[in-house]
Amino acid sequence: MQPRNMSMSGVVDLAAVKAAQEAKAKAEQTRAETARQGGGGAVSPADLVIDVDEAGFEQEVLQRSAEVPVVIDFWAEWCQPCKQLSPVLERLAVEYDGRFLLAKIDVDANQMLMQQFGVQGIPAVFAVVAGQALPLFQGAAGEAQIRQTLDQLVQVAEQRFGLTGLVVDPDAEPGTAAPPAEMPAGPYDALLNAAAQALDAGDLGGAVQAYKNVLADDPAHPEAKLGLSQAELLQRVQHLDPQQVRRDAAEKPADVQAQIAAADLDLVGGHVEDAFGRLIDAVRRTVGDDRDTVRLRLLELFEVVGAEDPRVAAARRALARALF
Repeated sequence: MQPRNMSMSGVVDLAAVKAAQEAKAKAEQTRAETARQGGGGAVSPADLVIDVDEAGFEQEVLQRSAEVPVVIDFWAEWCQPCKQLSPVLERLAVEYDGRFLLAKIDVDANQMLMQQFGVQGIPAVFAVVAGQALPLFQGAAGEAQIRQTLDQLVQVAEQRFGLTGLVVDPDAEPGTAAPPAEMPAGPYDALLNAAAQALDAGDLGGAVQAYKNVLADDPAHPEAKLGLSQAELLQRVQHLDPQQVRRDAAEKPADVQAQIAAADLDLVGGHVEDAFGRLIDAVRRTVGDDRDTVRLRLLELFEVVGAEDPRVAAARRALARALF
């Protein structure tokens, strides 16, 4: 089972699209359930490094990621750089004293997981936090770079999801840690899964409708709001000719629709700041209905990226200056 919020198909490069509030809520539910069942006790240092296969991925990685960030090391016996990187990660897992869990996945024995994560070469290192997958780095990186990446991961996990890690007891017996509690199923999981499957299949209309069905019952649902914004963005750009759009935007700086279409393409391509900057410049140049049209599209793109992204906060300040 793959994390629902990770786009395995590469349909769109929107790394900032994270349903953080939904994932945080589920993580809190899982930790509460673990505590109610008497789980969440101390673990042995040996339990901080685990071997994971496809059968155990959901329990050992997805469910565990509601308690602690899980770093995934994709490796193989024949891979020489892996033999340099893996011991460093294992040592750091113990040194970080429960602030992350290291899951080792042998790609030769787990080809499906390798394909789902889009691994192009090994070693490759990912993280899963509260059910959301994040690429970290590929190749045998230096220890200083690895530490910097892990520090950032731990900080994000704590600040955005409240994950403070596991309690480690050097005297605990290996293998005695309580199993993770089952991830509680949300009331809209079937619809959200249907939306994700529609996106993967290229059925943008189906994805839009599935998200709208959730929002009809729960208008503030964070994952559905973000998903709908993303799906509608993809709908808008799917039939555009990128070369023509960019030519029109360059030749017609006063054409509001040309600038809006180019900004949509910028965002789909992962050029978040370019998209925001283009529309803020358009706001400065326009008045009346045209200005309001640009402003509203910019607010829609803020929804796609997510309010917690620092680029959104910076763009909101720039928009306020442009308006007033």
